[in-house]
Amino acid sequence: QVQLAESGGGSVQAGGSLRLSCETSGYTLCMGWFRQAPGKEREGVAIIRGDGTTTYADFVRGRFTISKDKAKNNLLLQMNSLEPEDTARYYCAADHRGSWWCSPNQNFEYWGQGTQVTVSS
Repeated sequence: QVQLAESGGGSVQAGGSLRLSCETSGYTLCMGWFRQAPGKEREGVAIIRGDGTTTYADFVRGRFTISKDKAKNNLLLQMNSLEPEDTARYYCAADHRGSWWCSPNQNFEYWGQGTQVTVSS
């Protein structure tokens, strides 16, 4: 069983930065960040595979960076140049399936409770 716990959300002004962290128990080959805004469907933000390769959603446009802190077994998401459209609840997710499957479009097996990100204009 994999358990995930997000932290680092908050309220910032447009153009600001936030760093999300996901504390992880257990090992998985695929991890990612997703988000869901009120009234909208959940969407993938970024994923990182066991080999370290990453994939980002088009709307990230170079503003976000997904990474792993291997020493702490945490998944990170550095978000810069935040826009009001980035306001959403952000979720950490993980799955045992490998690189061939790992994509922001997939439905992951394990999910955290989420952390709220609010960007004001």
